[in-house]
Amino acid sequence: MKFKKNTADHVILLILMILVLLPLAAVLFQIVCPGLQAKKFNLKNMLLLGDVFVRPLWKRAFLDSLFLSVGTTVLGLILAAFLAHIRVSYDFAGAKLLDIASWILMIVPSFILAQGWVYFSSGNGIASSWLGMKGISSFVFSYWGLVTVMVLCKYPMAYVAIKAAMEWYPARLISAARMNGASSFQAWKSVQLPLCIPAYCSAAMLIFMDTVGDYGMSSTITAVYSFPTLPYTIYSAICSSPARFDMAGVLSVYLMIMIVLAMFIQFKAMGKGRYDFLDNGTEKVMQKKVKPVQAAFLSIVAGAFMVLSLGIPIGSNLIMSFSDSISIRRFQFTFENYKSVFAAGSSLKSGILHSLSLALISAFFGIIVGFCVAYVLTYSKTRLKKAIDMTTLIAMAVPGVVLGIGYIFVWNQKWLGYVGLHLYGKPAILVLASVASAIPLINRVLVGGMAKVPESLLIAAEIQGAGFWERIRTVLLPLLHNSTVSATLAAFGGSVFNLAITTILYPPNYSTLPVFISDSYNDLKFGIAAAATIVGAVFIIGIMLLLELLLNIKVIREKAEKSGKAVKQGLRTSHPAENI
Repeated sequence: MKFKKNTADHVILLILMILVLLPLAAVLFQIVCPGLQAKKFNLKNMLLLGDVFVRPLWKRAFLDSLFLSVGTTVLGLILAAFLAHIRVSYDFAGAKLLDIASWILMIVPSFILAQGWVYFSSGNGIASSWLGMKGISSFVFSYWGLVTVMVLCKYPMAYVAIKAAMEWYPARLISAARMNGASSFQAWKSVQLPLCIPAYCSAAMLIFMDTVGDYGMSSTITAVYSFPTLPYTIYSAICSSPARFDMAGVLSVYLMIMIVLAMFIQFKAMGKGRYDFLDNGTEKVMQKKVKPVQAAFLSIVAGAFMVLSLGIPIGSNLIMSFSDSISIRRFQFTFENYKSVFAAGSSLKSGILHSLSLALISAFFGIIVGFCVAYVLTYSKTRLKKAIDMTTLIAMAVPGVVLGIGYIFVWNQKWLGYVGLHLYGKPAILVLASVASAIPLINRVLVGGMAKVPESLLIAAEIQGAGFWERIRTVLLPLLHNSTVSATLAAFGGSVFNLAITTILYPPNYSTLPVFISDSYNDLKFGIAAAATIVGAVFIIGIMLLLELLLNIKVIREKAEKSGKAVKQGLRTSHPAENI
């Protein structure tokens, strides 16, 4: 059994190395060996690392990414903390709107939101042509405007993390501080705030990593406003003729350096202190009842925020889908865009089918690998545990554009053709890359679920004679049902709308939904791009709801059976004569 467990741990680590570490190493190795060709190997190319502060495009891409990420992180953290405080502390009618907006924004890809903001804010857009807001364009297409748009797009994950931490209140510690003369503000500052440091650090890290590696937003905005970032410039280096492999490698190094520095700052901020405070002295925060006027004001604020963060980009896409012109100023209502999308020769249908099949396969294999990784990290005592954990952390940090380019370098080698593994230009490479990008999210969700299941339950089942697979089937999986469903849906949704990987790796004549939308947008077919966005989003959301129903069908059936038994029991109780 020990041999089998050690073998499984090695296999899991090997899979993660192939899916994540090998592509990353291939990208970084481009600096000294462009194209991974031995004849081009030259250690002197390491001097190119200094050129990022000399060459104008490299320098601008680096500084744009740095300043955009830092600004978005700071303002996004403040916004997320403010909204989480309102949501947890006060009871008002519109509170749920904050949760709804956050969860929808976590699902909708950034390039679709960016397209909506372009339709709204461009010189001939909705704000200028219909609302008379002439200054919106100059604001949005500036540094602070882009930071604002990114904050509205990236704050949800931080909001969810901070909200979860704020829901519990260290009542005993606060009472001790107050008894020693601390005011309510001093008690919050010295007790409650320090205990929330992990949540704030994790929230800031999530915003920073998601912003610095975002390809969708930068590629969409760059079509209107010149603001090159590292992900977009890396992609441009590979797509240029001739391809600049050394440039892609250098910029990828600096992209990873920024993420590593952010992680280092997070670890230093948390230090070695203990932050566990959930015990019998902890209470769940009770929402305060506010006056009707205050409740109405908070509800208006929540509604206005939902319109600003979600209504503007989604509504702008909807309006543009019915426009017969790329300019809202010459808007005339038409169904032609939808007719073009549903036309017999349209590649959207095949694109949706390709995206669906890709997402289903990726979610299936991703949930298997992610479950194995989470099990090892939670219950295994292997020496490889730290290496596996670090690999999953690296997988979470690697931006999609870097991962996609790495897959080109790894799976486009000529010698792989002799063993049947030349995957570049085939759908299989999209599956591998999608699984690799889905594993970190699946793993984190399942690790959180497994952390709530004590190992003693598995040990008790083992003592009763249950084998390994029987323990997983009868003990662990039922307790992880909700976490597994959430992880599966998250992996499915992320794979469907993964623009960076599909744009870089899609084979010839193999269109996907994100590629169809992006190509239509870049060809200035804004109406068709918007119509495809609406149709694709509605269809995918419907599939996700159906998938959720199928995954929960057993639970629904059990609840129905229990409800039926309860009704029958109630009828028997209400008619005792029938039981004589």
